[in-house]
Amino acid sequence: MLEAPRARIAAVAAHLPSRYRTMDEIRVKITETGGYAPPPGLLEDLTGVRGVHVRADGENASDLAVAAARKALDEAGLKIDDVDLLLFAATAHDLIEPATAHLVAAKLGALCPVFDVKNACNSVLNAMEVAAAFIAAGRYRTILIACGEVGSLVTRWHAPDRQALLRAMPGYTASDAGAAMVLTAGPAGEDDPGVLALRFIANSAAWQACTVAGGGTMHARSVDDDHTTLRLNGDLRQGVLDVLPQILTASESEIQAVRTGAFIAFHQIAMPQFHETLDLFSLPEDRCMPTVAEHGNCAAASLPLQLVKAREADRIEPGDTVAMLGLASGFSFGLALVRW
Repeated sequence: MLEAPRARIAAVAAHLPSRYRTMDEIRVKITETGGYAPPPGLLEDLTGVRGVHVRADGENASDLAVAAARKALDEAGLKIDDVDLLLFAATAHDLIEPATAHLVAAKLGALCPVFDVKNACNSVLNAMEVAAAFIAAGRYRTILIACGEVGSLVTRWHAPDRQALLRAMPGYTASDAGAAMVLTAGPAGEDDPGVLALRFIANSAAWQACTVAGGGTMHARSVDDDHTTLRLNGDLRQGVLDVLPQILTASESEIQAVRTGAFIAFHQIAMPQFHETLDLFSLPEDRCMPTVAEHGNCAAASLPLQLVKAREADRIEPGDTVAMLGLASGFSFGLALVRW
């Protein structure tokens, strides 16, 4: 009996808008609204982030995704007609209806089936799970995952007091970015490249800890800052701690493989959280990359961005095992092990 094909990453790409907003520029903009005026250096001290990327005027989530997708297709040596399925995977979207995947496909000239995969900052990881399953089943051979994030839209500019500022803190590190992956079918031999393992765990009781509440059925047309900006309503770290025993027990062999991998990418929202994640999972810091310090929290684009930066630094070579850890509001945990 022939082995099912294995999904392999044929290309990964990222696109960062050229406009850059420093933390001091963010502080000044908050101060100009007439609410709480954070003292100089406070945002940098609390987050460890220097600044964020900001989309150009009129640029949408689909545009950022398209820019990255074109880079990924070029890297893979493919044309858009070679793609059998297109998945848009991001926290952001252009419209509530239709799926943003259709806008991405139209801009790329794709004629293949498309749909969105959405699970906060784990959207790209979940899209990898979907793509790997389709490829293993023989349904599709080449799948394009495109991601466009516009975190600058959920930044709260008017903070009436210090507490409101602290609740809105994740929004000040939110960065705009595009990312893309091309997954193709390949052999599944012992030493062949591709996706080796995928695991996902949810602690959905913690869904209220971090929200952007506007636009859904709860607050469909609200313009209240508490609804339209990224807001901390609880302790995100507690969401991780509550599910940590389940993660470590269910994923013991995979977690060990993560620790011994050549490179480890994990979702990053600020530098304190970067160090907390290293401690929680006992990860070797020299095999991780704190991209959040320079590029901010790129949401679902953050894992592909780290892979791109690691390859540019020659930290990933063919045959290496690479780990991707996703931590997302909801609360969800995702893990992917990939042989490059």
